[in-house]
Amino acid sequence: MIDLVISHWTLLLALAVAGAAAGFAAGLFGIGGGAIIVPTLVYLFSFLGYQEWAMHIAVSTSLAAICLTSIRSVLSHHKRGVVDWHILRTWGPWIAIGAGLGMSVAAFLSRDGLMGTFGVLGIVCAAQLFFGRPDWKIANDMPREPYRAGLGTGVGVLSSLMGIGGGTFGVTLMAICGRSIHQAIGTSAGFGFAIGLPGTLFSIYWGYGQDGLPLGSLGYVNLIAFAFISLFALVMTPVGAAVAHRFDGLLLRKLFAILLAVVATRMLYDVIV
Repeated sequence: MIDLVISHWTLLLALAVAGAAAGFAAGLFGIGGGAIIVPTLVYLFSFLGYQEWAMHIAVSTSLAAICLTSIRSVLSHHKRGVVDWHILRTWGPWIAIGAGLGMSVAAFLSRDGLMGTFGVLGIVCAAQLFFGRPDWKIANDMPREPYRAGLGTGVGVLSSLMGIGGGTFGVTLMAICGRSIHQAIGTSAGFGFAIGLPGTLFSIYWGYGQDGLPLGSLGYVNLIAFAFISLFALVMTPVGAAVAHRFDGLLLRKLFAILLAVVATRMLYDVIV
């Protein structure tokens, strides 16, 4: 009995710490916190005996939490005048469509398939951010139709498959299209809601009635994990946003890249080994 109580308190403490770290990262890097939430939940639910669905639960619950952290983060950055709302209005619908498509694909992938996808895409983005020249760009502004439709949908698909907000791909895209790193981070924070909402709804639909899911699950979304992570993430998101505006842009890129590379490498290691 004592061991059971200790294990439950350990789980709740881990969720609280993950939520706080995710919220801080969401504000600091504009990434929605998924790069921290997903691996944390994968290992927690695997430890609890839900290995088969651990990655699906992690991705889906992360997307649900990102709905809230995204709003909190983008409003914090808006106060500092670095959010381009025109980009959010014109790119948001395409990103949302892509998120729905991505979660439909994720529902049919295995645990290792999802983890491998996360690892490969994460390392590619981290390499570009870390080694790419800070002044390197391929355009002077964000693409318009029909490129916007294709790229926006692609951002939604890839982000939802990884269980992350739009920051990982959105920051990179905006940076190489001539936007400053601070505006890229602030605006991409808003992509998270366009990804998180449809991603969450599709996760609930595809996972509803699935056998072997943990207590408190609605489809693939675990409501207990969602509640704890969201609570602590919302507190820490504005703190991360405030810190972001005290950092040099190049340093932010490299810190973001290191964080992403470490998490992605760990995912690939677990798949291979």
